[in-house]
Amino acid sequence: MHIVQMTSAHPRTDVRVFHKQCRSLAKAGAQVTLVVADDKGDDTVDGVTIVDVGRSEGRLKRMAASAYRVYRKARTLKADAYHCHDPELIPWALRLKEQGAPVIFDAHEDLPAQIATKHYIPRYARRGLAAVVAMGERWAFPKFDGLVGATSQIASQLAELNGNVELVANYPLKDEFEPPVDRTPRHALFVGSISRIRGVGEVVDAMSMVKEGRRFRLVGPMANDGIEQRVEESPGRSRTDVVGSVDRQAVAEEMASAVCGIVTFLEAPNHVCAQPNKLFEYMSAGIPIVASNFTLWREIVEGTGCGLCVDPSRPEEVASAIDRLFDDPIEAAKMGARGREAVANRLNWEAQADNLLGFYRKLGILA
Repeated sequence: MHIVQMTSAHPRTDVRVFHKQCRSLAKAGAQVTLVVADDKGDDTVDGVTIVDVGRSEGRLKRMAASAYRVYRKARTLKADAYHCHDPELIPWALRLKEQGAPVIFDAHEDLPAQIATKHYIPRYARRGLAAVVAMGERWAFPKFDGLVGATSQIASQLAELNGNVELVANYPLKDEFEPPVDRTPRHALFVGSISRIRGVGEVVDAMSMVKEGRRFRLVGPMANDGIEQRVEESPGRSRTDVVGSVDRQAVAEEMASAVCGIVTFLEAPNHVCAQPNKLFEYMSAGIPIVASNFTLWREIVEGTGCGLCVDPSRPEEVASAIDRLFDDPIEAAKMGARGREAVANRLNWEAQADNLLGFYRKLGILA
């Protein structure tokens, strides 16, 4: 059975698309091809064939030209099923149904809600554009053979539009991150895309309020939303190390020496009901978390006892939480251990892979 996964926006090493879904399908015996648009060439990794259609510069070109090239290449592969991951692929994915193969759309985000946080969309246009996108989803989603949601709320919304919906949560791979072996306080850590809406500026501000000798490390790419200038002008910049993008092994090493993981996204419609990857990856790595006090996040963090929740817009609360974890390494270690145990027992990708494979069997794609 040949399954083609399609993305025009995600890198070939995307954790959800490649490391979790593609590799799990290949391990289950499927022939898996991942079509990408990153200009890094064709390759075969872990039994997954990667086909590259080349990169388009600029957001609009990516959304138009790259999406079309991904579709055109996927069509030539004449697969037994197609699974696409980006909203700009929706119209092209529906055209693939003409070949008679099942087509699945994977909703990583609540797109209408996400539009409210897009810095490159003028504020005056966001509400209207979100309404248009929601209307387009209501037209398109019933036409897919199946839909996958990354959170329970997204899956619930999709179920109102399509009878074949599966929740495949973005929980971490069980054994990707080793627990810390050295609890000597070193740094607070943020890993991921660095942007204003993710509260990074407020965390850097908080570093001017914590006790002497404590540092904050930013690991990941900077968004083009003014965050770089925001960080440079913050009073906490002298205590902040901007590391940049690193590979997964380096991320694991950063986590292994961190006192705590920071995931203090600012309040936005797409954040309140989201389940960010890094929250669970910090848990998997066995480090305590300082997280936003959204209801869903609080249920996870306080429900497992794996960290502290704060108002992400208040640097003084963030600073107090960071200091508390530095000051009490024994309790911090206990929090980290509880988070790691929750991942080992319940909140892991291996359990979600069963959901994905079961959904493919339900649709007749896998035996």
